[in-house]
Amino acid sequence: MAELRFTVDTEQPVSVRNFLRGRNGVSARLLAKLKHREGGITCNGEPIRSIDMVRAGDVIILDMGENSTAEPNPLLRVPIAYENDSLVVFDKPAGMPVHESHGHRGDTLANYFAYLYPELTFRPVNRLDRNTSGLCIAAKDAHAANLLQGSCEKVYYAAVSGITEEAGTIDAPIARKQESVILRCVREDGRPSVTHYQRISFNKRYSLLEIRLETGRTHQIRVHFAHIGHPLAGDDMYGGSVSDIDRQALHCGRLSFSLPLTGETVTVESELPGDMQWLMQGGLSVGDNNSL
Repeated sequence: MAELRFTVDTEQPVSVRNFLRGRNGVSARLLAKLKHREGGITCNGEPIRSIDMVRAGDVIILDMGENSTAEPNPLLRVPIAYENDSLVVFDKPAGMPVHESHGHRGDTLANYFAYLYPELTFRPVNRLDRNTSGLCIAAKDAHAANLLQGSCEKVYYAAVSGITEEAGTIDAPIARKQESVILRCVREDGRPSVTHYQRISFNKRYSLLEIRLETGRTHQIRVHFAHIGHPLAGDDMYGGSVSDIDRQALHCGRLSFSLPLTGETVTVESELPGDMQWLMQGGLSVGDNNSL
């Protein structure tokens, strides 16, 4: 979205700042950024300051004109599970990073976003590891990103080694592993971390779990299930076997969020990918009363 448009509907005159922040959730950071941009904030087509007064019927426009910094890649293809003027939900495949990094240039979700929306900045609201598949929501402007932060409810699905309890909660603090930039571990001085799970099915080697997080620590699901002796299948970084799958068997399968401009709740779902379905069904004997 190149611009945000608001029509003033208050009975009494109100400052631009109070109208936008108090009633429409525009962040102070965004207002500060726009007031320094020529034409960043206009009222009825004329530039206006955030301290100026507006009245019922006035139309305020915020110019969100921003450019993506990633190089567009038209050769990439990522399914879109949901889209409107404020956001897009991608169904990211395993193996695709969300952001560019030293080892990944041109092959990321950011590069595909830049191809689809060359005039916009890539603002992922929930970030998935490169080898985690599933739903990833990206806001199309800073205002939508601000409203979506902390409002998304995510449901993950994981295939873990062994047969877990039918349901449980893992409450164990997570910290950065000493001398490692990437690895995390459970440690008493770590940050509080809570994971809830429900077993959906199991076979002789794996359990398929539905997982909800109270906290969002780096590698939280992977660390917590390794901690209780059930590492994710394919997650060799945390002790999982790669004999049946070559990536961590983790999928973001459901996202619920409130639309930034209307407040309407939307739920988007993604089918369990084929490699994880194979783990639970492909030639393995599923529990009598626990089939998918």
